[in-house]
Amino acid sequence: MGKDPLITAVRSGDENAVRILLDDGADPEVLDEQGTPALCLAISAFNSTIAGCLVGGGADADRRLPDGTTPLLRAVDSGSIGLVHSLLGDAARTSEATRAELLARARRWHETGPVAMLRERTGVSDVVEGVRIRDREWTTEYHELRLGGLTVRDGHPGILTLLEEHFGLHLGVDELADRACALEYPDYEHAVWSEIVHTLARRQDDETWEAAAALRRHPDPLHRRFGAEVLACLHLAADLTNLPSPFEQRMLELFLDWAEQEQNSDVLAETLAGLSHHEDPRIEPLGLSYLAHPAPRVRARVLSTLRVVNSERSGRKTFTSEGLSALLALARDTDSSVRHVACYGLAHSLNPEPAVEDTLAGLLDDENQQTRIWAVYGLATRDDPRCIDGADRVGPVDEYESWSWILDAPSRYEQRLREREATATTE
Repeated sequence: MGKDPLITAVRSGDENAVRILLDDGADPEVLDEQGTPALCLAISAFNSTIAGCLVGGGADADRRLPDGTTPLLRAVDSGSIGLVHSLLGDAARTSEATRAELLARARRWHETGPVAMLRERTGVSDVVEGVRIRDREWTTEYHELRLGGLTVRDGHPGILTLLEEHFGLHLGVDELADRACALEYPDYEHAVWSEIVHTLARRQDDETWEAAAALRRHPDPLHRRFGAEVLACLHLAADLTNLPSPFEQRMLELFLDWAEQEQNSDVLAETLAGLSHHEDPRIEPLGLSYLAHPAPRVRARVLSTLRVVNSERSGRKTFTSEGLSALLALARDTDSSVRHVACYGLAHSLNPEPAVEDTLAGLLDDENQQTRIWAVYGLATRDDPRCIDGADRVGPVDEYESWSWILDAPSRYEQRLREREATATTE
């Protein structure tokens, strides 16, 4: 007898096939040859999209398995916040026993740590292999750890935070800040940091605002940075509702003062980034004052403070003469990350000055591939023929599909050129 089509689709990670099979009546609780449910196969593969499809199709995330676990408990063990998100059902329908079991499991992983838990689970004392990975389904990052045939991600503090919020346990800002800042690799790209920040941002209340704002005075720069990110996300989350943000003016005044006073470069960079969500004549001069700041991270954030005179729906915009001069200077920066940000800004610039095209052309051989890509795109959108030669210098691109619109800009330029030539011939 052949393998079940749904099992085959889950193993191959074919999301479309999984959806089609479920729509056609496939059994979401189907088992493979070893008796493993399809949902557990998706969990083992860290595929939260397919796991969510199976649960939506009727798979039971709380089904008790022969080893005493449930798919949801396995998702907690995995360390993937996205998986737990996909498997969680209606909190009101979750029994107290199940809540307690899930919270206890997540808390143990968090307090013990994934390395110690892996050694405990496997009985192996070897060095744990670790690699930084990107969860493209959720655009966040983890460290993936392997030992004795087991693989987990280090998202357990975020899973605990998610479960606490889901079950109505609202921890204070200070406690969650301590949790985020205790991470071995605390940064906004990490899934745990992001989950904790957005958990607080979703609260949309003055109590959270005041507590996050109070972190500005914390002696630890990491706590101050966390507070700045929570404040910015509070404002952004409110702004997405299409209603006036109750935090807008408070955030503007706070961040203007904070950016003038902050001495730590990482925190300063976050306050400058936060100001990018506002329009105020005081912002650009403040940003320009950091054009020669010793920290590349701060110089790179100057772009976010530049005033936009006008913009198009495509994202292209016109900068003030002072802002354009700053971008041109940043494009000559000694740091690759700063040049990359400046190139992005110039590539989207509507400013007609020839210096923009010449500067982009000068970045066609930059060491950073993404800088070269944006330089080519910027030249192509400005109908500069140097984009054709530049395209040959980009080199092979990983994840071509996600870059296809940008990478195809030279082809669109050539098509426009042919159309203009054809029109000129017929006239």
